[in-house]
Amino acid sequence: MSGGTLYLIDGNSILYRSFYAIQRLATSQGFPTNAIYGFIATLRKLLDEAKPELLGIVFDAPGAKMREEIFEGYKAQRKPMPEDLVKQIPKLKEVLRAFRIPLYENARYEADDVLGSLAARASALKIKTVLVSTDKDLFQLVDAHTSVYNPSKDIRLDEAMVEEFFGVKPAQVVDVLTLWGDPSDNIPGIPGVGEKTAKSLIGEFGSLDALLRDTSRIKNPRVREAIEQNLDKLEMSRKLATIERALDVDFDLAAFAMEEPDREALARLFQELEFTSLLAEYRAAPPKTEAIYAAILRKDELAALAARIAEVGFVSLDTETDNISPTRARLVGLSFALEPDRAFYLPLRHSYMGAPAQIPVEEALAVLRPVLEDPAVRKIGQNIKYDALVLDREGVALRGIDQDTMILSYLLEPNWGQHNLDKLALAYLHRESIAFRDIVGKGKNAITMDKAPVEAVTPYACQDADYTLALSRILWPRIEAEGLAGLYNDLERPLIEILAEMERVGVRIDDAALRALSAEMERDLERLEKEIHDLAGVVFNINSPKQLGEVLLHKLQLPLSKKTRGTKSVSTAVDVLEEMAELHPVIPKILEFRQWSKLKST
Repeated sequence: MSGGTLYLIDGNSILYRSFYAIQRLATSQGFPTNAIYGFIATLRKLLDEAKPELLGIVFDAPGAKMREEIFEGYKAQRKPMPEDLVKQIPKLKEVLRAFRIPLYENARYEADDVLGSLAARASALKIKTVLVSTDKDLFQLVDAHTSVYNPSKDIRLDEAMVEEFFGVKPAQVVDVLTLWGDPSDNIPGIPGVGEKTAKSLIGEFGSLDALLRDTSRIKNPRVREAIEQNLDKLEMSRKLATIERALDVDFDLAAFAMEEPDREALARLFQELEFTSLLAEYRAAPPKTEAIYAAILRKDELAALAARIAEVGFVSLDTETDNISPTRARLVGLSFALEPDRAFYLPLRHSYMGAPAQIPVEEALAVLRPVLEDPAVRKIGQNIKYDALVLDREGVALRGIDQDTMILSYLLEPNWGQHNLDKLALAYLHRESIAFRDIVGKGKNAITMDKAPVEAVTPYACQDADYTLALSRILWPRIEAEGLAGLYNDLERPLIEILAEMERVGVRIDDAALRALSAEMERDLERLEKEIHDLAGVVFNINSPKQLGEVLLHKLQLPLSKKTRGTKSVSTAVDVLEEMAELHPVIPKILEFRQWSKLKST
C-alpha cells in the first residue's frame, strides 16, 4: 500500500466490530472502553503497516436519514445502539482528534454516502483510495482508483478481487443487493430470492435493467413471478442499496494530510481511559539517569549491605537461578535495591572458567539470613513467590513479604494478559529491559545462568531489583487510590505464602474419599440418563451433540433457538440449551447431566 494513497476509514463499521470483538473492558470507575481500545488497535495497525500520508474517518451522524424517507421500515428491525457503545463515541472522537485525523459526517446521509462521495471525488482526480471497512455494501464503490481493505480478514479488494470474493463485478453489486435484499438494513428485495439466485441472475443477464427488459427469459417460473409481482419493491430496494456518490462534501486533500499527533492530549486521554500500555508510548519519558549497578564479591561489602537493609527496613530483591521451576532451581545469585538507580548483585554459584572468586554460599546466606528472615524488614519483589521458594531450598525462610509488583499490576489491569517485568517496565517506567536471552542465549546454544559471565549478569540482575523497586512506588499509590489495598493486604498477599507452601510440600489427596465421591456421581449420572431417555422417549448417546440435536429437533420437534436458525446443524451448546430450557422438561435434565459429567471427569 503506497504512502500517497488516501485511506478513508468507515468509522461505524470498525466501531461495532471492536465493540463486539473485545470482551467487556472498563476503567476502574466503570466507564466502558472496549470499543475505543479495539478501534485504536485497528487504527494503529493501519498506521504501522500502511503508513498513510492521507487519512480521514467517516462516522454516521445521529438523527433520521434520507433512506428513512424512502422507506419507513429502513433499519427498523435493528436494535438501538447498546448504551455502553453510545457512551464511548464522544470519547473516541476526542482520541481521534488528538491523533489529528479529520472526522466527517453528514446530518442527512449515512457514512457510506459520505465515503462514496469522497471516494468519487478522489477517483475523478485519479487519486488512489482505500476504504477501510468490513461492509460488503462498499464493494459497489470499487473502481480503477478505489479499493476496499477489510481489516478483520486482512485482505484488500480491487476490481478483480471483488469479483473473485463476492461473485460479481463492482458495478453489479447494487443489482445483486437489490434482488437479494439486506436483512441487516431491512431492504426488502424480492421475496424468495436469496444471495445465490441473485448473483446467478445478474451473472446471466449482466445487469438488473437487462433482466427487467425481458423477464420472460428467467428460467425459474417461481422467481420470474416473484420479480414481476414486486417491481415496486425492486425500485425502492435499488434506491436503498445504492450508495450516493455526489454529495457536496468538503474535499480538500490538504485536510487529509497526516500530522504528528498531540502526544500530550493522547497521554492525558489514555491516562483517563486507563490504557496503560498505550500511555507508555505517548507520555513524555522521564529524564534519563545513569544507573549504578555493582557486583558484591567481598564479605565486608555484603555485611555493609545487610546492615543498610536492616537500617532502612525494606529491600527489593530478585533471585537468579539455573531453572525456571522454583522447586527444581538452584540459587545462582541475588540482587538487591534500596534506592532508585542503584542496585547490587551477589553472585554465588557462577562456575564458568575464569569466573571471579565468590563468597561461599553458606557464608553469604549466614550474613543475609537475619534480614531475609526478619518480618519487620519489608520485602518487595516481582513474582516474589518464586524467590521465596528458591530461598527455602537454601534453608532461608523469606519473611516480611510486602509488595509483589506482578500482583499489584494484575489488580490494576486484570484484562491486560501477562504482567512480566519487561512489560511493566515499558508501560510504567518507559524503560526497555535487558532481555534474558541476551544473557543466556536461546535455542540449542542457550546456557544456564551459572555459566553466564558475572559482568554480564550483574546489570541484568540489578536492573530487575531496581525496576521492581521503582514499580512498587508507582503501583502502590494507585492501589490505595483505587481502594484495592484491603484486597491486596487481606487476600492476595497472604495467598503468596500459602501458594508457595502448596508448591513446596504439594497437596494431600484423600484417594478413598475421591473414589467414593466418583461412585456417587456415577449413580447420579445413571439416574439422570434414565430420566432423560424416559422424557425423550428414545435411548440415545447424551454426550453426542449430533444424536442430541436430532432428538431435540426431530423426535421432540422443539423450535430452533435463534442462535441455531440458518445453520446446517443444530447447536447443543450450553447457552443454546439454556435459552430453550423452558420448552421441554428434558432440557434442564440434560444441563444437569452435563454438569455432573464434567465434575466427575474433572
